Amino acid sequence: MPVITNIDDLKRLYQRRVPRMFYDYAESGSWTEQTFRENTSDFEDIRLRQRVAVDMTGRSTATQMVGQDVAMPVALAPVGLTGMQCADGEIKAARAAEAFGVPFTLSTMSINSIEEVAEATSAPFWFQLYTMKDQDYLSRLIERARAANCSALVITLDLQILGQRHRDLKNGLSAPPKLTIPTMMNLATKWRWGIGMLGAKRRDFGNIVGHVQGVSDPSSLMAWTGEQFDPSLDWDKIAKLKEQWGGKVILKGILDADDARMALKVGADAIVVSNHGGRQLDGALSSIRALPAILDAVGDKVEVHLDSGIRSGQDVLKAVAMGAKGTYIGRAFTYGLGAMGQAGVTRALEVIHKELDVSMALCGRRRIDELDRDILLVPEDFEGRWQ
Repeated sequence: MPVITNIDDLKRLYQRRVPRMFYDYAESGSWTEQTFRENTSDFEDIRLRQRVAVDMTGRSTATQMVGQDVAMPVALAPVGLTGMQCADGEIKAARAAEAFGVPFTLSTMSINSIEEVAEATSAPFWFQLYTMKDQDYLSRLIERARAANCSALVITLDLQILGQRHRDLKNGLSAPPKLTIPTMMNLATKWRWGIGMLGAKRRDFGNIVGHVQGVSDPSSLMAWTGEQFDPSLDWDKIAKLKEQWGGKVILKGILDADDARMALKVGADAIVVSNHGGRQLDGALSSIRALPAILDAVGDKVEVHLDSGIRSGQDVLKAVAMGAKGTYIGRAFTYGLGAMGQAGVTRALEVIHKELDVSMALCGRRRIDELDRDILLVPEDFEGRWQ
C-alpha cells in the first residue's frame, strides 16, 4: 500500500482503480474547463504570512457550521453518482464523515438512497435538493429527507439547465454504465472496482428508482432525469421550498453579490459560494475570487461557506481566513473513496486536517475563530479589474 501524504496521492490511486467514465465525471468541468482549472490555481495566488514566537499549545480546529459542531470547517459536498466511484459509496463516505466529526451531504443524484444512508449511520446528515418539475416527487423527496432526520436542506441553485460536459457526453455516462465495447474493455482492467460492485446494495439512483412512476431501467431513468431539472426556478419557489422544509436551509451556487443579497432576503441560514466545481458556467470566476465581494455584501448577515477548488488544508485555511465560515470538499473525498473506500475518505479528511492544523500554527493562530485576513497576502487585483 502506498504512503498517502496528500490528496494528489489519493488521486493517482483513484485514477488507477476507478472506471474511466466515473474518473472523468469527477475530474472534469464544462466546455473548455477554464473555471474548473482556476478553482484550484487561484488559491495559489494567495500567500500566507508566517508568524513565530507564538505559544502554539492547545490548538484546535473545531468550530461550527450552521450551528452544528464540526471537527474542522469542512463538510463533504454533495456529489452525484458517489456510489459508482465505489460500491455503497455514499454509505461509506457518510460513515467516514460521522466518525471524523464533519457533515456529510447526500446528493439527490446519489446511488444509495436517503433511507439507506440513514439506516447505516447515526449522525444526522445534510440533504442536497435539485428542484424538479415533478412537484409531487419533489414534495415526497423533501418529506423523505425529513423522515430520515436530515439536519439541513442544501438547495442547489445553479443547475436549472445542465452545463455541457464534453467528457461525460463522449463517455456515455450512465448508472449503471452502458456496456459498450470501449466501456467493457476499460471495466476489464478495474477488477477491484468490479468485485466491489457485485456486492453493492444498488447500482442505480436510489432516490429516484421506485419513487417515480414509469422509471424502472437505466434508459427510462436517464430520460426522466434529463427532462426534470426545473428551468423556471426563481426566488419565490426557493422561498416556498424553505417554508415547506421548515428547518435549516443552505443555498448552494451563489457567485454574485446580488444573488447573495436575494438569498439573504429569502432567509437562508447559509449560502455556499460555488460554481458547481466548474461543471456549469465555464468562464465564470473561481469561487475563491468571487468570495470577497459576496462577503462584502452579506458576510455579517448570513453564514457564508465556500465550495469548488478545495484540495488541501491550506485551501481551507485561506478560505476561512478570507471570511468563509466553512468549506466543502467534493473531489478530494471522491479521490479517497475511489482509491480506498471508507478508509480513503478518512485518509482524505486526515490529510486536510493535518495541513490545516500545521499551517494555522505556522501562521501564529491557535483557533479557527482567530483566522483573519491578517495572515494572508492577497494580490491587489485578486478579484479582477473588470469593466
